[in-house]
Amino acid sequence: MKKLWSSALMLLFCSCLMAQEISFKSDVYNYGNVREEGKVYGDFVLTNTGDAPLIIRRVTASCGCTTPEYPKVPIVPGDSAVIKVAYNTEGRPGNFNKTITVYSNAIAQPTYTLTIRGTVEGRNNTAASLYPKEIGP
Repeated sequence: MKKLWSSALMLLFCSCLMAQEISFKSDVYNYGNVREEGKVYGDFVLTNTGDAPLIIRRVTASCGCTTPEYPKVPIVPGDSAVIKVAYNTEGRPGNFNKTITVYSNAIAQPTYTLTIRGTVEGRNNTAASLYPKEIGP
């Protein structure tokens, strides 16, 4: 029984030594001023600074106007990867500030919040562009 406890304790200690750590080059992406013309794209570069493979379990956005893409394969220690974020500007003139939450197997910080921000310059709409069909003679 004593050997069993010793083995379990040793296994637990060794697993704590091998840890996944996530580090982002920047946790904010500023699009600046963009036109209301569809999607704009930005990248967040992450690095596995631990000594075990890092797995991104899922990435969620704070609203449906933001679409993240993330690596589905483990990131080995020392390697980098990119989380790509698309923001749909259609019908959203004005300032925006959205969050993206990254869920991983990192020991110290399993969830990480990223932010995108910017200003969408609205279209100069004319009556003809708002109402393209003519009615009447």
